[in-house]
Amino acid sequence: MTDLTSIKDHVILVAGGASGIGYEIAKYLVSVGAIVVATDKNAEGLASLDKEVQSKNLHTKVVDFLNDQDIADLIQYIEVEIGPLKGVINCVGILGQRGILSEEIDMENFDLVYKVNLRSALVLSIEAIKVMKPRKYGRILQLASISGKEGNPGLVAYSVTKAGMIAMVKSQGKEYAESGITINALAPALIATPMVASFTEEQRNFLKDKIPMNRIGDPIEVATLAAWIVSPACSFTTGFAFDLTGGRATY
Repeated sequence: MTDLTSIKDHVILVAGGASGIGYEIAKYLVSVGAIVVATDKNAEGLASLDKEVQSKNLHTKVVDFLNDQDIADLIQYIEVEIGPLKGVINCVGILGQRGILSEEIDMENFDLVYKVNLRSALVLSIEAIKVMKPRKYGRILQLASISGKEGNPGLVAYSVTKAGMIAMVKSQGKEYAESGITINALAPALIATPMVASFTEEQRNFLKDKIPMNRIGDPIEVATLAAWIVSPACSFTTGFAFDLTGGRATY
């Protein structure tokens, strides 16, 4: 019987693979046989990933996701130099300002968070769809957040962009439902990443106390679920935001 969960030899792009969840996802995908293209603007982080993984199945490339042409060129590079793109996992994102009220928001910072978190996600999905659609197969997964479903005080820009990402996925999932491409989101709660490590203890405890399992999630728990979502096994779910919240979100 064919193992539909297998992604062996599948070419999968992990955008934002130089740290945190993206780093862990890239490592895990290589370990299960995928051909991974990890991209980020952080060259040092990509070099660390390459050094740790040490596999011919890992390719790294520095990309500026604020540049539309860089994104388009990335997809063409993969298609020509690596192989047919079967999956995209987008982990590109920044928090922006935090711990402030809406009236204190610096709108330039808000615009930056929008461009990094949401606009680049849309551009990346469009470029991926262009090459996946003729083959009638593809998996696109956007890393959203519980903040996009429930909102978090003091994180307005981040919450807004992650909510927008979830809405984008719902719309695109319906648009391309008959194309063979599934488009989903993954919305974790608090995960042990460098981004979360930058929070104050008070901020971490505030968020952890909302989780019924009373613990912070591990990046490998995100990676294993992400791997399934971009596998052939996840074929009848699209336009959906998967939760990974330790019981916080059950809807």
